[in-house]
Amino acid sequence: MSIRILSHAEAIAATPVLSDILHATVLAGGSVNFCAPFSPEEARAYWIEDALPSIATGHRLLFAAHQFGVLKGTVSLDLAQQPNQPHRADVAKLLVHPNARRAGLAKALMEAVEAEAKARGRWLLTLDTWSGSPAEKLYRSLGYRAAGRIPDFFLHPSDGSLQPTTYFYKRLT
Repeated sequence: MSIRILSHAEAIAATPVLSDILHATVLAGGSVNFCAPFSPEEARAYWIEDALPSIATGHRLLFAAHQFGVLKGTVSLDLAQQPNQPHRADVAKLLVHPNARRAGLAKALMEAVEAEAKARGRWLLTLDTWSGSPAEKLYRSLGYRAAGRIPDFFLHPSDGSLQPTTYFYKRLT
């Protein structure tokens, strides 16, 4: 397994695979801001219209995890741009292709995010996730602390029912 930050040009070249990972994650029930039905074109649009412009400006870092030389996972580190928050960043879109789960990719991606954030002087990380999800268990195991839970925060990606989210933070030392 290898993990590295993709340049803007590399992210553009990887858009088809990134789109496949996002599409497969949503179809597998992942709560990453999208609902079924979710098409491959919608996944591609997310990368082209949302992620890539932020990567181009340097406001977002895109980490890629390769397993046996194939891109199988990704996570973003969104660097806070507010003048009064130069110490903070948001972790977003932790995605591991369903056929590569349970191999340590998510944990390795999070460890890489934390190391890079710390190297950039970003010592407070925040994120949110579906309350009670496997992702919540992962974040807790990595030392993230719950800041609060909001009921009825988002629609379940498969059935449309209202679901809670939990906000987490971690101070890097």
